[in-house]
Order: sequence, then structure tokens, then C-alpha cells
Amino acid sequence: MLVKTKAIVLSALKYQEKSLIVKCFTESDGLKSYFVQSAFSGKKSNQKIAYFQPLTLLEIEASHKNKGTLERFKEIKLSTPYASINIDIVKSTIVMFLSEMLHNTIKEEERNGNLFSFLETALLWLDNHDEVANFHLMLLLEMTKFLGFYPDTSDDGLPFFEMTEGMFVPFHGISCLSEHETRLFKKLKDLKFDSDQKVFNGMERQVLLRILLDYYTFHFDGFKKPRSLDVLKEVFS
Repeated sequence: MLVKTKAIVLSALKYQEKSLIVKCFTESDGLKSYFVQSAFSGKKSNQKIAYFQPLTLLEIEASHKNKGTLERFKEIKLSTPYASINIDIVKSTIVMFLSEMLHNTIKEEERNGNLFSFLETALLWLDNHDEVANFHLMLLLEMTKFLGFYPDTSDDGLPFFEMTEGMFVPFHGISCLSEHETRLFKKLKDLKFDSDQKVFNGMERQVLLRILLDYYTFHFDGFKKPRSLDVLKEVFS
């Protein structure tokens, strides 16, 4: 079946000498993997490879056989070329980290238009704004709405956040955040992309990142922490 759709690149793995296996989150069909033959050969090889950088926004025409095998692109073009993400070290590091997170957590081979729209809007916001220090934290927390384990905020006036149940509780238990950590978590929960990015200092961001990764570990079976985590920490240290 020939499909025209927008797609977000999650990963690109070199196959043999000249080819790529590209995993995309598509607007039409959810997660799809594509075989790109001769990506590293020919006059336009650099242009081909540029399409498959982490979280690039594409418009594709592809043949979807939907048999669990690798699909094939017919046509590819950039949906919205990034103005700053690929040349800004902070933004490119955030994108590298988030692409790994999305690769590790998006598993559905079915349409999820709301998730696609959220990610596309968020990435365009990142590309067009300079103050982005909390972007990855907000996106990771917001993603839990789509993954099914967003915190229960009905009792968010209580002093401790219990990680396994994902709710606020009155007493400190073995899998609870401390009062200080819970206050940081509540503050993050209330942030918007356009909020003041200086609401956290560098150490507080490190604490929140650890909390979020632990929260994903509790609630997402087989979750793997990204290899780019150390690079991200270095950029924000």
C-alpha cells in the first residue's frame, strides 16, 4: 500500500557498508522501520544521510506492506527544515538524548495522531526558542500522558510523591521522593514550554532528570537508559 505521511526519525542504523535501517514514528501508522539502500554511495549520499538525523521531521511517500518486514521509501523530503537544532550544541544534545528515549519507549505500530502532533509541535518550539534548559524534562513528563503513567495529581497538595503508584501521599515510604524532590517534581509538573527556564538551577535539573528516568524504569517494562545520558549531563553541568 502506498502511503503519504509525515514522519519523525527515531534512529538510523548502518547496515553493511552502504545502507541504513531507519526507524520512524509516522503520523499515519505509528512506528515503522525502513530499509534505505545505498545511503552512503552516490552523488547525493550526504543529502540522503541528512534526512535521517535524530528527530528530523520528514514528509514521506512509502510502500507499506504491513507484514512486519522492513518497508521502503518512494520519496522523501524535509517537512520543516530545522533552523537551529543541528547547529546548536545544547539543542542537538537534547535531540540526541530524546531520540533515544523515544526509540526506547514508542512501540506501537498503529496510528497515534495526538502523540505525533505533540512531538512535532514540541520539536518546532525547541527549534524556534533560545531558552530551552528545561525542555527535555518537560517533554519526558508530558510523554507519560501518552505512555499511560502520568502522575495522579488529584492529591498533589500532599508532601511526598510515591513512584510505583504515581501518586502523592501523606507519609514517606520506601519508593517515595523526599519532600525536596517532591517540591521540584511539582514545580516541573506545572511548567509550560514558555515558562521561565531559570526556575531550576543545574543541580536541580540533574535531580529531576534522575527522578524522571527512575519513574520510567518503574513504569515501562524493559526500559533502557539512553547511552547519550552522560553527554546530556555534561552539557547541563
